[in-house]
Amino acid sequence: MIQLLGIRKNTGVEIREKLTLSPKKRKEYTKELLQYFDEIIILSTCNRTEIYYNGSLKGEESLLKIFEVLNWDIDLKENCFYLDERDTIKHLMEVVCGFHSKILGEDQILGQIKEAYSLAMEIGSSNSELQRLFQEAITCGKKFRTEGKLYEIPVSSASIAVSEAIKSNCKKIMVIGYGEVGSLVVKYALSSNIEKLNLVVRTVEKVTNIYDERVEVMTYDEGREIINEMDCVISCTSAPHLIIEKRHINEEGKDIVIFDLAMPRDVDEKIKDFSRIKLFDIDEISSIDDENKNLRKERMLQYKNIIKEHINNFCEWKNLREVSDIIKSMKKNSSKVINERQKTFEHKCHDKKDIEIAEILIKSTSDYYVNRAIEVLKEEQLKGHGKECIKILEKIFLKEV
Repeated sequence: MIQLLGIRKNTGVEIREKLTLSPKKRKEYTKELLQYFDEIIILSTCNRTEIYYNGSLKGEESLLKIFEVLNWDIDLKENCFYLDERDTIKHLMEVVCGFHSKILGEDQILGQIKEAYSLAMEIGSSNSELQRLFQEAITCGKKFRTEGKLYEIPVSSASIAVSEAIKSNCKKIMVIGYGEVGSLVVKYALSSNIEKLNLVVRTVEKVTNIYDERVEVMTYDEGREIINEMDCVISCTSAPHLIIEKRHINEEGKDIVIFDLAMPRDVDEKIKDFSRIKLFDIDEISSIDDENKNLRKERMLQYKNIIKEHINNFCEWKNLREVSDIIKSMKKNSSKVINERQKTFEHKCHDKKDIEIAEILIKSTSDYYVNRAIEVLKEEQLKGHGKECIKILEKIFLKEV
């Protein structure tokens, strides 16, 4: 059975960072969880950690096993939610369309779900129902954004951070980290009227796609040396430890606005002690009122029928999958009967042309009735009468004579 364990909405950042999984650990934990479940896909972003799994271990028992494998504090269990199969399917389709994002309809979640799915395929942790569910969800997310034209109303933590920086008249901006979020921050910042952008990364040589003269790429140590000269700092790494500590910030100097888009957090909250520092974490950034928020919400609700369509697609696939074995048996038995009838005819007729015509007629007649029976079986399965139909078809097509 497909199930989901996730962190509750509105759980504080100080709790969420204790329940995050670093990219390096995700493979390791996925492989460990496969010892207890048939399929595993882990979705871990700055705003959410969700474990999608398929197996016979269910409910509370499965939840406890996941906490044990991930080394999570069981006392934090109340901050998590569990969904059964039906609600998990609905939840994933809504998530991929941005309905459960702190910033409603943000664009990054589709890419993050693709990344989680790709990792699962790479390590072989999804090869059946979860695989199909994520394929359907990704298709749903693409269609939702294309038909809803959400790109006309852009909004994301990256765009909000840059927008607030520009409103505060920040001209010198430092961006720490150049992953998916960091690259968006750089893109938005360079499209604005800024004077300088210092991009701080672990390996300078890997940044080869920026040609803007306002950009200087540097190491972490180099970035910390000039951080006090910045108007704004936007940090968005995937590091498991603090990137900016209190010791890196001078108590005196000009005002600096710092946006911490990371989870776990990149910036030590103690720097708030300095009056020159204005620090926003991911939750505070998400709560900033954006003029596009209501427009996007209204647009998204208009296209929610796309989610229902893809939920139905997956449920229909799963429903029909349950009768796939009987369909295979019917086709196999049909081939056996055709072969027997053809051999019988060959023994009674020695004209090669007549034999070829007879083989075609025998096969086409058998295929007609078997295919019609399969159509009826699928129809009855979707109506909830599959078991009764199977019993009848087994007597007709599979009973030994």
